[in-house]
Amino acid sequence: MDRDKNTPERAVLVGLDCPILGEDSSDYESMEELAELLETAGGECTASILQSRSAPDPALFIGGGKMAEVELTATNTGAELIIFDNELSPSQLRNLSKATGKTVLDRPALILDIFADRAHTSEGRLQVELAQYRYMLSKLSGLGSAMSRLGGGIGTRGPGESKLESDRRHIRRRIEHLEEEFERVRRVRSTQRSRRMKSGIPTVAIVGYTNAGKSTLLGALCGDGIVGRDRLFDTLDPTARLYKANDGFSAIFSDTVGFIRKLPHALIEAFKATLEELKYADAILHVIDYSSDEWERHAEVTEKLIAELGVAGTPRIRVFNKMDRCGEPAPLRENDVAISASMGIGLGELIASLRRVLELPRRPVELRFAYSQIGLIEMVRTDGLVCGVDYQPDAVVVKAECDERLVERLRAEKVEIDG
Repeated sequence: MDRDKNTPERAVLVGLDCPILGEDSSDYESMEELAELLETAGGECTASILQSRSAPDPALFIGGGKMAEVELTATNTGAELIIFDNELSPSQLRNLSKATGKTVLDRPALILDIFADRAHTSEGRLQVELAQYRYMLSKLSGLGSAMSRLGGGIGTRGPGESKLESDRRHIRRRIEHLEEEFERVRRVRSTQRSRRMKSGIPTVAIVGYTNAGKSTLLGALCGDGIVGRDRLFDTLDPTARLYKANDGFSAIFSDTVGFIRKLPHALIEAFKATLEELKYADAILHVIDYSSDEWERHAEVTEKLIAELGVAGTPRIRVFNKMDRCGEPAPLRENDVAISASMGIGLGELIASLRRVLELPRRPVELRFAYSQIGLIEMVRTDGLVCGVDYQPDAVVVKAECDERLVERLRAEKVEIDG
């Protein structure tokens, strides 16, 4: 019998607090976050169970006695699902499903399900589908119960046909096709990026933990109908908007997908085409929800992912958001700002801090332009300082002072640079 799609799926949440799991270990805060993720996916938490063990059970992840407690709790509360806060192996997924008679999912599967529901553009759907197939391939032997359910529901959105359970070749072929599409997306993004670099307008990436207020900030700065909503992973599809000040200063702000603890590696890989925009940003705004009791841990998660993406050296401003909900001042460092994006408070200070960060020092360089590139000299006159021009038989040599942003734009145009 098909499940009523208007009725929230009920789930028991389970976590293992285990030191040897490292960052994948569970605690009360991550269990609360898992409940929020379940609600975001359209489900309802009936119970939350956290066990402490020195090591995971190889077969069931949790102990046999705790597994019996989970099964009984699920039965008594009418739960259809059992969702683990930790990542499970294929054999653990299979064993737990057989032992409980329930559909068993892990945290990565739940996050992927939310992403499948939230992606609206073709690019976003492509990236999520690629992540789902990669996850499926890694968990294929343990996904039987989730993939064979009638009526759909949490864990089955996206490419979850039951026939894929035994068809590894089909999944691999689909991954190859999606990777080819993905490469086309990269090329399009590269072309768009080159155009932005030619424009000379600095690009600013907005990053942060999920629901920190990134979209709200983008809307407050640039308008254009962008509305942030108080829910996890509200933004999956990349959004870029132009900001213009009355005195002529302008910047392109780019919103990014929110980060979260235990973000599935398959998602990080799939969203690299989007996240690699960070590598080309002139500055990064790290938005922090200062009203959250866990803001320090959330900031650490974001900073770690920034480092993993190879952009730790990019100028960065910490933006302490939602200050209208706080009763104490934020711990500001140089260039950091405290704002309320929803109330429009502190935006002037944010732009002033950003302008200071973007004012890069100039250095002397010698530029060699082929005569086919001579139009690019105007870029140097506009955004740098031309100190001398020498017209030689095969090229125009320009001595100038340029900042790093201008140098990178000229390199992108294949201009020879000395200095």
